[in-house]
Amino acid sequence: MRNDSRLSSVLHALLHMASHTGPMTSEQLATCMQTNPVVVRRTMAGLREAGIVRSEKGRGGGWSLERVLAHITLRDLHDALGEPSLFAVGHHHAESTCLVEQAVNAALGDVFEEAERLLLA
Repeated sequence: MRNDSRLSSVLHALLHMASHTGPMTSEQLATCMQTNPVVVRRTMAGLREAGIVRSEKGRGGGWSLERVLAHITLRDLHDALGEPSLFAVGHHHAESTCLVEQAVNAALGDVFEEAERLLLA
């Protein structure tokens, strides 16, 4: 299973935006995050739709916070990103016929669901 780093990337971007005076361009954020401006724009689009950030086009434009950082929850970000998996672990065979593996999958599934619930509470 591939790691989904969007949540940590968004946290990184929001912290830079909060400490910056005025809007930050996709290029500036990409430099901070060591990624491509296109990736920044794609990632930030969900946050804009959720009312977390806003974007301004043209000279002097860029991305800025729409809400106070202290009022943005991890749940808000998670939902704005399309609810990606928080844990980069999974079942070896999700539809296993082995009873032992089924028991392991069920136990791990319950643990991960509870951990995600607590993290996003």
